[in-house]
Amino acid sequence: MDDAAREEELKKIGTTSALPKIIVSGYTALNLIYYFTAGPEESRCWTIRKGTKAPQAAGVIHSDFERGFIMAEVMRYDDLKELGSEAAVKAAGKYMQKGRDYVVQDGDIIHFKFNVTAQPKKK
Repeated sequence: MDDAAREEELKKIGTTSALPKIIVSGYTALNLIYYFTAGPEESRCWTIRKGTKAPQAAGVIHSDFERGFIMAEVMRYDDLKELGSEAAVKAAGKYMQKGRDYVVQDGDIIHFKFNVTAQPKKK
């Protein structure tokens, strides 16, 4: 069944899809949250465990991001939605620079700064 037919059937019987509720319930039950990254070519959502610190969240994208972590530039999705642009969020003083101890919050939009010129540490 294609999307249009599914929507028509749901309207006919007077119900909506339970899928969004199932996803939210699953994230809650598994203690998961998500954060976003965005660039000129792509915006993505990443899933992490609640309580994850910024370097480990960066490591979900690529291990080099975690290894060379410098800082995370963070803004809240709600702030971006309310103010309309990254420039407006910065002008309002709600664009934050966070270090290694920052615990990523659900819905954060993060730009990671990193440097991987050093070789990995030997164990």
